[in-house]
Amino acid sequence: MKALYAEPFAGISGNMLLGALIDAGVPFSYLEAEFAKLPLGEYTLVHRSVNKSGIQATYFDVDLPEYHEHPHDEHHHEEHPHDGEHHHEEHHHDGEHHHDEEHIHHHAHRNLQDIEAILDHSELDAEVIAKAKDVFLEIAKAEAKVHGTTVEKIHFHEVGAIDTILDVVGNILALRYLKIEKIFTAPVCTGYGFVSCAHGMMPVPAPATAELLAGMPQYRGTVDREMTTPTGAALLKVLAKPVHDTPKGFVDKVIGYGAGTWDVAIPNVLRVHIGELSALTQEDGQPAKAMLILECNIDDMNPQILPYVLEKLLAAGAADAWLQPILMKKGRPGQMFQVLCQPAQRDELTQILFRETSTLGVRCYFVQRTALERRWEMVQTEWGPVRVKVGILDGAVVNAVPEFEDCRALAEQSGQPLKVIEYAALQAVKKV
Repeated sequence: MKALYAEPFAGISGNMLLGALIDAGVPFSYLEAEFAKLPLGEYTLVHRSVNKSGIQATYFDVDLPEYHEHPHDEHHHEEHPHDGEHHHEEHHHDGEHHHDEEHIHHHAHRNLQDIEAILDHSELDAEVIAKAKDVFLEIAKAEAKVHGTTVEKIHFHEVGAIDTILDVVGNILALRYLKIEKIFTAPVCTGYGFVSCAHGMMPVPAPATAELLAGMPQYRGTVDREMTTPTGAALLKVLAKPVHDTPKGFVDKVIGYGAGTWDVAIPNVLRVHIGELSALTQEDGQPAKAMLILECNIDDMNPQILPYVLEKLLAAGAADAWLQPILMKKGRPGQMFQVLCQPAQRDELTQILFRETSTLGVRCYFVQRTALERRWEMVQTEWGPVRVKVGILDGAVVNAVPEFEDCRALAEQSGQPLKVIEYAALQAVKKV
């Protein structure tokens, strides 16, 4: 499994992460071509190699012609840190993209629906659009909680500007280009102190950033500045799994550095490691352990209830659950419930079996499982997009299963037979 491990020891912002991914091998020309699919206005993309306290890193930025006439007025401060004033020193216009627009203004205050409309009217892949929406939704939810309002009433200021849309979309595109399947993040440095904004002096991390980082290991560090921005925090919240150390079984092959703007006492860079994660590693980055099978026999229940119990077990996190017909004592037909799960899930799933079935006992034993690497692919058919789960062996796709609910929805909408939709999705996988 290809994985990424991020070290935000100097914090994280959208453009620092994107700079690190460019440094790790994402072609700038690829991002330019993909950005052109967004209905945005005039902007200039900037990327260059810079040195931060002895570390050579890639700096990415978006230069907006109207920026200097319209200073930011929201407490996000900057999405291209770490400078709340958006310094654009020594701009090298490596890639100039000037896009005409009719209705989108650079620093207009947009709500979540406005940003989603921009994404929906783009020509980007549906999976990229969906993930970008998730990031902006998390920011909106954090802002709504801080300000005591609703997501619908939140207005994005510079967080909704062109630069941040490009940061969010750019990172999702870059991760996809690198075929990253799993992302881990070390504890996040937030910085400390206070920063001035439209509402007065705000503590660092800014309230919205603090909400987004809730549940993640974090620390203030040694720099009296805002080192992590809402966009950086939101990207981690949506895409990454927090860990306290390098994931077990992870071997890095490429290291990239993304630069912030400020020169501070520590190297103002984000470091990312890209490499392979052992198939014997769990999602939390720890060594995989043997899994459990929970099982019990049932011969005295209404059989209509049994599928309901299966759904409850799967919804609670079981890796798999199934029924097996058996012949019990005195020739009575019965069903055996079997549940595959992690050891930590034993108590919760056992309780479901006791509450929802008539069993008086649940057996438990360890098993070893060999599993293919797997990921979701979004493919396009003549009638719309379909998610396909693919199984990978030695880097090659050996299994592909279209998501049934996606296919059924398209079949109902189009009037096509369900089997035609499924076949079209499988054919599309072969072309990816």
